[in-house]
Amino acid sequence: MACKHDSSLFGRRDFIRIGWLGVFGINLPGLLRAETQAGTKKDMSCILLWQSGGCPHLDTFDMKPDAAKEFRGEFSPIPTNVPGIQICELLPKTAKQADKFAIVRSVHSKEMDHDRALYYLMSGYAPLPTLGFPSMGAVVSERFGAKNGLPPYVVVPEAYPEYGPGYLGGEHSPFIAGNPNVNGYKVRDLTLPTDVDWTRVRNRRWLLEQMDARFQAIESNPEFGALDRFYQSAYSLLSSPAAKKAFDIEAEPPSLRERYGRTPFGQGALLARRLVESGVRFVTVCKGRLNYDTHVDNFNTMKKSLLPEFDAAYASLLEDLKDRGLLETTLVLVTGEFGRTPKVNDNAGRDHHCKAFSVLLAGGGTTGGCVIGATDKTGTEVTDTPVTPEDLCFTIYSLLGINPRHEYQTSIGRPVKIVNGGQMIPGLFA
Repeated sequence: MACKHDSSLFGRRDFIRIGWLGVFGINLPGLLRAETQAGTKKDMSCILLWQSGGCPHLDTFDMKPDAAKEFRGEFSPIPTNVPGIQICELLPKTAKQADKFAIVRSVHSKEMDHDRALYYLMSGYAPLPTLGFPSMGAVVSERFGAKNGLPPYVVVPEAYPEYGPGYLGGEHSPFIAGNPNVNGYKVRDLTLPTDVDWTRVRNRRWLLEQMDARFQAIESNPEFGALDRFYQSAYSLLSSPAAKKAFDIEAEPPSLRERYGRTPFGQGALLARRLVESGVRFVTVCKGRLNYDTHVDNFNTMKKSLLPEFDAAYASLLEDLKDRGLLETTLVLVTGEFGRTPKVNDNAGRDHHCKAFSVLLAGGGTTGGCVIGATDKTGTEVTDTPVTPEDLCFTIYSLLGINPRHEYQTSIGRPVKIVNGGQMIPGLFA
């Protein structure tokens, strides 16, 4: 083994949202930053492959073949291209890429509700009713800013509230890419309606500028300021050939598209590669809401849909990034909000389990072919090198060149660190 570590008033913003700016796409002005944004020290990117609902670790990357059947389930482990590391038989393509990724088998959380657990993993903070914390993508957007005129933070196909910017403000919300697996895929916010020409757009832009001048005299909300400050960048994105090229997934060879898989997740992973190659800083790809929430018929769902789709997409992404010389500067993270119960329930499903689950990290300077941490003989509890969501966020920010102890000031002057504590995950470097 190459490496083994055991251890609600109607206001101006509402007017813009429902008015003619719909031609441009609702959130464009809030999704872009100037390329001179301070804080960029490393030209790094991150692709997050989100397994919404919670992936069953015993059926994927922490199998327990010697456990009783009600725990080990229906699948068997197979060897990978790293001696001593085994993963699920339904991941044969991923097994051939094991030298490129690390398996962290000892992640645990204190949240078992989907939304709260997702928020916790995305931000490094447990949810609070008094303050919204930014997701990792939003922090990367604020720290790094835009590159090559592209939005710094993109989600595929759609965003959820837990992906949001929190106290950083709407300008760091994700750009929504839509489903790249549909025929004739186009990014809505980069395409004018067929009955709108550039003369009309420019005239409407002039009208907005006049109205802005009046509204600015009476409005002081920072959200409005963000819209004004980045409106020009939004207009530039709409007319940018570079942006259109980055999202043009149909320019990829059909053979490569087939390799990734003609599924929303597969094509989402391929689009993510195109985006980071073009300058996007953080891309989240998710098959859909709660797909891995397999309370019922877990094994058929995993066998017929989830694992084959993931296997093709993940293995192809790693190989593609490596071949293009992008893996060293692209951190690829695979996780869900928690795991699934080791014991199979009466409906052949697995329920929520936050005491132990697995996360994959590849690229970005990490060492592949590693297993970090361990669980007990049934995969119920962490027994070595426990890793918290705070540790995970701390590690990701550090790998991307962001100081995880950086302190922000919220709009009410409250000092808040990017991550609520945490430390580097040991064993990720040779």
